[in-house]
Amino acid sequence: MSSQDDDGQQSLVLFVVFGLVALVIALVVGASVYQHGKVAAAPKSAVAATTTVMPANDLPNVAQNAMDAASVKVENGVVKFYFASGKSDLATGANAALADVIKGAQPGRKLVISGYHDATGSAVKNAELAKLRAVAVRDALKTSGVSDAQIVLKKPEELKSIGTHAEARRVEVALQ
Repeated sequence: MSSQDDDGQQSLVLFVVFGLVALVIALVVGASVYQHGKVAAAPKSAVAATTTVMPANDLPNVAQNAMDAASVKVENGVVKFYFASGKSDLATGANAALADVIKGAQPGRKLVISGYHDATGSAVKNAELAKLRAVAVRDALKTSGVSDAQIVLKKPEELKSIGTHAEARRVEVALQ
């Protein structure tokens, strides 16, 4: 009978341990979902306050940057605008980042705007959001004096398996 009691006690201990592990996992997942919901429901002014502009030498890895903040990076003459998830607002200082590319837009040269999006969520909504982001960049170029004839908008593209989702949510402006 002693071995049956030991087996029963072991089963009870294992049941309690697995129950505690499941409870801890549920709490962590629940807290993550709750925090994510708070960020998604943040007012627009709170999101705007987190936007940053970082030169290329200050941004060694966008993934290490605030994952959901808008930012601008200039790399090898290409201006890269990174966007917060679900947003099309440009980062503060966008016009300053475009200055060199605008200078290079001499008559006969075009500025090509390429929009990209990540693979999360609805592909149709992501493509539309990428288009809105590209239009926001186009409007910034037009505000800076670039003519419509010098601006080329490319169809949005989905980026798969190249870095993080934050890196995929971008618009690039390059001289052609």
